[in-house]
Amino acid sequence: MKINPQEALEKLAKKEASFMTLFEHGTLAVEIYKPEKVDLQQPHSRDEVYVVVSGTGEFVNDGVRTSFTPGDFLFVPAGVEHRFENFTDDFSTWVMFYGPEGGEKK
Repeated sequence: MKINPQEALEKLAKKEASFMTLFEHGTLAVEIYKPEKVDLQQPHSRDEVYVVVSGTGEFVNDGVRTSFTPGDFLFVPAGVEHRFENFTDDFSTWVMFYGPEGGEKK
């Protein structure tokens, strides 16, 4: 199985949405996400991983702000407030949800 970022972004553009699920297997769901100007997402019910495809900006995760660049890995536990801010127009990221509702235990 292979998903190319450019092909994923082309599919997303045709859908005219900010995210699209591209693959599911068991508890794993893989999405492409490309917000326009503002990231409006709310906390999610499962653990989540982002891998930045393109662009730069800042990521706020449970009140902690950090900068990001392409290739960066970002983890968010289930239920935690998070968002991307001050990102460039070319920003896009892979999103991977996994595990049970409420997140995995440490």
